[in-house]
Amino acid sequence: MTAINEIVKKKPGYTLHIVQTDKYKTNSLVLKLKAPLDPETVTLRGLLPHVMQSSTKTYPSTTELRSHLDELYGANFFVDLGKKGEYHVVSMSVEIANEKFLKDSEPLLQKGIEFLADVLQNPHVENNEFDKKTVEKEKRNQKVRIQAVYDDKMRYANSRLVEEMCKGERFALHVNGVNEEVESITSKSLYEYYQKVMAEDQFDLYVIGDVDVKEVESLCDRLLELNERTPKQVDASLVKEKENENVVKEKQDVKQGKLNMGYRTHTQYGDDDYFALQVFNGIFGGFSHSKLFINVREKASLAYYAASRLESHKGLLMVMSGIEFEKYDQAVGIINEQLQAMKDGDFTEGEIDQTKAVIRNQLLETIDTSRGLVEVLYHNAVAHEEIDLKHWLDEIGKTTKEDIVKAANKVELDTIYFLTGMEG
Repeated sequence: MTAINEIVKKKPGYTLHIVQTDKYKTNSLVLKLKAPLDPETVTLRGLLPHVMQSSTKTYPSTTELRSHLDELYGANFFVDLGKKGEYHVVSMSVEIANEKFLKDSEPLLQKGIEFLADVLQNPHVENNEFDKKTVEKEKRNQKVRIQAVYDDKMRYANSRLVEEMCKGERFALHVNGVNEEVESITSKSLYEYYQKVMAEDQFDLYVIGDVDVKEVESLCDRLLELNERTPKQVDASLVKEKENENVVKEKQDVKQGKLNMGYRTHTQYGDDDYFALQVFNGIFGGFSHSKLFINVREKASLAYYAASRLESHKGLLMVMSGIEFEKYDQAVGIINEQLQAMKDGDFTEGEIDQTKAVIRNQLLETIDTSRGLVEVLYHNAVAHEEIDLKHWLDEIGKTTKEDIVKAANKVELDTIYFLTGMEG
C-alpha cells in the first residue's frame, strides 16, 4: 500500500495538515474545531455550525451562498458534529473540483480556501449578534435533529446507554445538545459563544488532494487569520470507579427490545494495547464472523442484530442488539459467555487472521475517500499522538493471541440498558 505523506505545519492559532495525493479527482478542505464537551455550551455548539453554514456577510442568504458554490463547479459544503472522547468536534468540509481537470484554469483551490475562511471569519453578524431569522430557522432544525434520535430507537438506546453509563462525565452529553435549552438561545448569546470558539478552540485544517504544498501554505497564510491560543485539555484519566453493574430498564411503545451493554476497556487510542483491543473487538462483535454475530444472532436466533463497537478516545465498548422482550435474560447470558470466551482465549488462530484481514481491508477502504482519510488522521490530532497508517497496520499484524487475551481481561461490564415494550 502507498504510504500517506501527511505534512503537518504549525500556524498561528491552528495546525495545517496537507496530504498531497493524485488518488482523488477533487480537493478536500476539512476544518476541525475541537473543545471539551461542556454542559454549559453543548446546545450552543450544536447550533453554531448550522447557523454559520447558512449565510455569511458576503453571502447574506442561503440561496446566495449555495449559488456561489454552484459557480465553483458544484462545490460541496457541509458541517457535522461529533464526539471524540471528552471532546465536542465541529467539522466544516468543502469538496471542490481540481482545476487540473478543467478546461478553464480557474483558481478553484484558492476560491475554496477563500470560501471556508469567509464562513469561519466573516459570519452574518450585525450589532454583535447573528442574523435573527437564520438563528430562529436553525433553532427549529436543531429541535428536529434532537427529536430524530428519540424517534430512531436504535440510536436512542445507544444514546441512553451512554447517558446512564457516563453520568457526571462529559461523554454523557449529546452532540446536538438539549432540546429544552434550544429556545433560550439568542442571536447575541450565540455570537458571544462564537467569539469564545474563535479564541479558544483547537483548529486543525486538512487539505487533501493533488495540490502544491507551497501554494496551499501561502494561501492559508494569506487567508486564515487566527490568534494564538492554548486549547483546553481534558484529563482523560478521570473515569468513575465502578461499584457494581448498573441495570436500567425503560418501557416505551416499541415492537422490538433494544438490549445495549456498555463496558470499560481501560484502553484508549495511543495505548500500547490499543491494537490488540481492535483485534479483540473484531473477533468479539465487530464483524460478521464475530462471536456475537454467530452465537447470539445465527446459532441461538436470540437477536435480530448483535454487534459491538469501540469508542477509541474514551475507552468504551458498546454491544448493541435487538431482541424479543422475553429473551432478555437469555441474551444477556449468552453475550456474557462470549466475553468470557474471549478472556479465556477460546478463539482460533484462523479467527485472528480473518479479523486482521478485515481490519486491514476496512482501513484501506476508509482511506479510499478523502473524508475517511481525514477521520483516520484526525485521531492523532485529538490524542496528540503520531501514529501513521503503516505503524497501525504493522501493529495489527504483530498482535498475538496472548495480546488479545490480555486486552480482553481488562474489559469490564459497566451498564446494561434495556428498552422494552409496555406490556409485561
